[in-house]
Amino acid sequence: MINKQGLWFLTLTSLALVLSVYYITMPNELLLTNNSNYTSDEETSKVSNVDIKESITESELITSMRVELENERLQLIDELEGKLSDNNLSVDEKNEVYEDLRYMKEVSSLEETLEKKIKDEFKLNSFVKIENDIVDVVINSKNHDKSLAVNIMKSLQEEFEDKMYISVSFKE
Repeated sequence: MINKQGLWFLTLTSLALVLSVYYITMPNELLLTNNSNYTSDEETSKVSNVDIKESITESELITSMRVELENERLQLIDELEGKLSDNNLSVDEKNEVYEDLRYMKEVSSLEETLEKKIKDEFKLNSFVKIENDIVDVVINSKNHDKSLAVNIMKSLQEEFEDKMYISVSFKE
């Protein structure tokens, strides 16, 4: 006979299993279309008593770059998780693989933070990719302004303790 505590454990475990299967099997297109609502904002600003509406939309180039990076990282994560489940690896090697996975998550989080910072400070859509000590930034703008690029580099450098090589490019 199952007791009350066992029933709760079984219920919560089943719920976690169902939700994880649901999110794993959810198509990526659904996630991308839902996220597009967050990336396009409409802001209204007043200039000399005239209402001007600015629409910030994300370019297809930036979206494709994000999808490509996401696919690369998912493949790498799958490889690393496969290594974690390998019984032939030593504990030290598994710890190394685990640290690599943790580092990838930290880098992804930092990239999102930097993109949000660029959007908040400069009102520009961007794509940020970090590899080792190199930060590549692609800005969705027709305006190729050197002073803007320098300001973006200075702003992003504040987020790092060590010196990082930051490159800013403008694409439409």
